[in-house]
Amino acid sequence: MKTNIPFAGFTGVLLMACMISPLTSAAQFQKVDNLRPYDKTGINVFEDPKDSASAFDGLKLKFGAGFTQQFQNLKHKNPDALNNTIGSFNPAVAGNRLKVITPGFQTAQANLYMDVQLADGIRLNITSYLSTKHHNETWVKGGYIQFDKLPFNGKIWDDIMEIATIKIGHFEVDYGDQHFRRSDGGNAIYNPFMEGNIVDEFATEIGGQVMLRRNGFFGLLGATNGMIKGNVDSLYAASNPDGKYHKSPSILLKGGFDKQVMKDVRLRVSGSYYGNQSSGSNTIFGGDRSGSNYQYIMELNSANPSSTTGAGTPLAFSGRFNPGFSKKVNTIMLNGFLKVKGLELFGTYETASGRTAKETDTRKMQQFAGDAVYRFGKTENFFVGAKYNAVTAHLANTAAITYTDDVKVDRVAGAAGWFLTKNILLKGEYVVQKYKDFPTQDYRAGGKFNGYVIEAVVGF
Repeated sequence: MKTNIPFAGFTGVLLMACMISPLTSAAQFQKVDNLRPYDKTGINVFEDPKDSASAFDGLKLKFGAGFTQQFQNLKHKNPDALNNTIGSFNPAVAGNRLKVITPGFQTAQANLYMDVQLADGIRLNITSYLSTKHHNETWVKGGYIQFDKLPFNGKIWDDIMEIATIKIGHFEVDYGDQHFRRSDGGNAIYNPFMEGNIVDEFATEIGGQVMLRRNGFFGLLGATNGMIKGNVDSLYAASNPDGKYHKSPSILLKGGFDKQVMKDVRLRVSGSYYGNQSSGSNTIFGGDRSGSNYQYIMELNSANPSSTTGAGTPLAFSGRFNPGFSKKVNTIMLNGFLKVKGLELFGTYETASGRTAKETDTRKMQQFAGDAVYRFGKTENFFVGAKYNAVTAHLANTAAITYTDDVKVDRVAGAAGWFLTKNILLKGEYVVQKYKDFPTQDYRAGGKFNGYVIEAVVGF
């Protein structure tokens, strides 16, 4: 869903927020239960908190928002690719020319959140992207209803909901823990770096999930439609040459342990599975409607920056790698998180397999990511961090190019940040990303980009 409401820039959005805030303060500061805060206090909060003890005293409405503005100074090259001159691109002529980029400000991004306490233990969320890299017009990300209590009388329901949380609607799929630490359009306050993982695990799908939590242990079971939006069309033969015309639901499993094991030590470990055996267009590795926080980097040049490039890579997702498991996918992620006073360690191991509708065999992808962040200052309002991320994958075979070997992409990033208040963050990152073992016909052959990005963030 979209409306044509373009945003001129970060300054304009902030001015609008300041003008509106006195009028909406009554709604803005109303307390809504079981909600991850959109400011600094939401850092290292994974699933929404569970509180079944609060008392309901009437319907409450809360508005929140996230704003970002980046300045980018990155450069890129692809010396091993055929016809690799940076410059004009003519789709009629074979070539792998990268887009011409210069230092400058990126498109400002803004999110709008509306949370409603409908009843005792029942909350509604609607999230909209007001302006992003992928869409500079307003899009509704999704909306869902969450039950931490049920409106039924009886001790059995109270006992069940003491440990259970039920979510139904069009929501962010809870596969793995990395999606809780990534940037999401205007919401970049949780992420100490500019980007999430190279293979970005993020999608919004229609379905439901049940999560149980007790004594630090948790487990989750969910099912969704397996696509980014609603779809009642049949999977006809022209788009599904594999002959599989049925749509399967996606199954989601998750379990782990998360507890403050000592006064200054918190430990969380989790494992997740996401699987779909016949989707119309699965996007678990490409479902972001906001876009990357690197702009136009390692992208083919084109006449229209908003178009899809000749290689089929949308310019909104610069710096990411999508393995292209659109028809069938099975993926597992293991995560570990340790916080000792101001030191945070977070790791990801992921292994996935899948294929497109045009392929007969499945391909594999593996990803590893690890980061260390140290927060210091009276309220941990300063931080420094470093991250390493590596992907190995087998590319999809196409009519033009037959890929026989795995390709590799790796990234090293260093970051630092300063929370002026719990709602205002200034952070910067220096990044180096390399593309290895891509064939010379591919525009990413020998690819590399490096440089810095500075970002201002507001969240409330």
